[in-house]
Amino acid sequence: MGIVDDLERARAAFERRDWATAYDRLSSSTGLSAGDLETLATAAYLIGDNDACIRALQRGYRLQVDDGDTLGAVRFAFWLALVLNTRGEVAIGTGWAARAERLLADQPEDVVERGYLRIHDFFRRLDQGDFPGALRASDRIVEVARQFGDPDLLAQGLVCQGRLLMYSGRVPEGLALLDEAMVGVAAGELSPIFAGNVYCAMIEGCQEVQDFARASAWTAALTRWCDSQPDLVPFTGQCAVHRGQILRLHGAYGEALAEFDDACRRYAASGAQTAAGLALSECGDVLRIRGEFPSAETAYDQAAGFGYEPQPGRALLLLARGRVPGAVAAVRRLLGETGGEVHRSRLLAGAVEVLLAGGYPDEASAAAAELAAIATGFGCGGLRASAAYCLAAVALAGGDPDDALPQARAATQQWSGLQAPYEVARSKVLVGRSFRLLGDEDSATAELTSAARTFGELGAVPARQEVERLLHRETAGGLTGRELEVLRLVASGNSNSEIAQRLVLSDKTVARHLTNIFTKLDVPSRTAAAAYARDHDLL
Repeated sequence: MGIVDDLERARAAFERRDWATAYDRLSSSTGLSAGDLETLATAAYLIGDNDACIRALQRGYRLQVDDGDTLGAVRFAFWLALVLNTRGEVAIGTGWAARAERLLADQPEDVVERGYLRIHDFFRRLDQGDFPGALRASDRIVEVARQFGDPDLLAQGLVCQGRLLMYSGRVPEGLALLDEAMVGVAAGELSPIFAGNVYCAMIEGCQEVQDFARASAWTAALTRWCDSQPDLVPFTGQCAVHRGQILRLHGAYGEALAEFDDACRRYAASGAQTAAGLALSECGDVLRIRGEFPSAETAYDQAAGFGYEPQPGRALLLLARGRVPGAVAAVRRLLGETGGEVHRSRLLAGAVEVLLAGGYPDEASAAAAELAAIATGFGCGGLRASAAYCLAAVALAGGDPDDALPQARAATQQWSGLQAPYEVARSKVLVGRSFRLLGDEDSATAELTSAARTFGELGAVPARQEVERLLHRETAGGLTGRELEVLRLVASGNSNSEIAQRLVLSDKTVARHLTNIFTKLDVPSRTAAAAYARDHDLL
């Protein structure tokens, strides 16, 4: 009775997603059935013990072979291949997939296991670049799943179909299939491993095409799903990355960095090298925006060390540090070697920024036009906003504010709808520059001032400094950067000696700066200068 009671408690723990308890009770039990061994393997996988998972699957496979249950053995071989491939032991995983295929050779054609083995066929063909073959495999997965009413297989097949359609440029159709796959997840119809895989595939696909509304909704759902399973280890790294990406979009940079750091630790511990590189690259992007350039460079270097190319972030960092030729060379290389609209869509906006800074307006214009065409075809909000921004930037570079202004306004509105304050502020800068070229200086100052305030609140130092340079050309009477620093300290109530100490200057130099400030601003005193600074939002 004790053994039976332990098994019942283990099964009950598994049903309530108490993976650690299920694993502990099953791993200490003897005489486990094939079904119990599959449960043990699943629980071990979900608490992050892949070695124990593989051992349980091997025991289950041997038990099914000894019992003459060939189809049962095929299912265990399928899972062995999946787990081994996931943790990077591809040669061994491929061997188990081949064994499963051999076992099926003498079995009836009309069995659901054939659909499961097409999953391995799909990924094998995808790795080989055989996209037509991969699409046929995904179609077969869905066909078998519908025939047998298997929700796990159906969701996986829809994900395979959807991602392939997206990579072929049919993004709306692909996203619709991913939505359909998520129906089974949301309804609780999928087993935990397939549910986690589908969640992550869906959100990753949304991020790739900047469909931030979908990504945000499903990231919140994935977070709730992970939080409902305290012992869960797989998928929590992906969840942290996706939360970080959404937090970054919303300008919560400190919280985003914490999520990326958490994700990196989880990935590194599980041996997911490329995924850890992605987390580090995302971390580098946030640090670059905040002006922490050495730390950003370190993050990008670490990402590259994990086998992930942190672009276009690294090229934008080169640009921010004044290494324009290197940035231009990087984006030209990336555009030359990157095919497929999905992958190119992630590079084009950064390329436009770099090429304009490098003095290559024709190349930048071509990249912006390509991004606009992709955005129209994909229909995703983030891409449309990014394309509008790039078109406005190109028009401004060509001295055409009439074309720039409507695009800049569209970008501002679209980014605002996505609750992306940094991007809204960047777009307002383009609106302000357009107003200035049209001779409307008051409106230009209002837009630029609003952008500067947002950048200051976000801690986006380089962007704030750039806008201040635009503002001070008119609003601060041509103050230099050092004079502006002195003015801010004066407005904060610092004496000349305190300012000299803070800025590592002599008292005489501070006095000279103050004289220049009074002259340029046409004010008679420190008090009047401080009032000017407050009135013109220079603090």
